[in-house]
This record gives sequence, C-alpha cells and structure tokens, in this order.
Amino acid sequence: MIVTCMSNHSRNRRAGILIGQGKTIEETKKEIGMTIEAIDNIEIAYELSKKYNVEMPIVNSIYNILYNKLNPRDAVMNLMTRQPKNED
Repeated sequence: MIVTCMSNHSRNRRAGILIGQGKTIEETKKEIGMTIEAIDNIEIAYELSKKYNVEMPIVNSIYNILYNKLNPRDAVMNLMTRQPKNED
C-alpha cells in the first residue's frame, strides 16, 4: 500500500499526478501504457454502488472527477460538508 501511494514507479500514483495536471483519462492511460487499477476499478465500484443502492460518496466523487469534470476542490468541499449520519 505504501509503494502504491508513495513510489514514483506506481502506475496509480503516476496516473493521479497526470490527471491532477489536467490530462484526460485517455492521455493518462496512453502515457502509462499499462493497466491502471484505480481508474479501471472506480467505474466498477461506481456501477455496483448504483446497482445495489449503496451510498459511496468517495467513490461517487472520484468517479465524477474522472468522468464528469467535477473540480477536485468542489468534491472535497462536498465530502467535508456532508450532513453527518449513522453509516453502518
């Protein structure tokens, strides 16, 4: 987990940096040239949350950043200002 988060050799970290620099998912995938699990899996997690009606605000935010051009600052603000509730 530490390597995935911190290493410059990590595909997921490099992808995050490229997307943070404004590259599209397609540009990022082309530059990395290998599977980027984080990008592939966020679509699946998002679809499963919808299918099974499970609220997953972090997944939704990341999906919307990647695919719907949600500003990351807005995503963080939305997450941090959500109404508190019991989440089992």
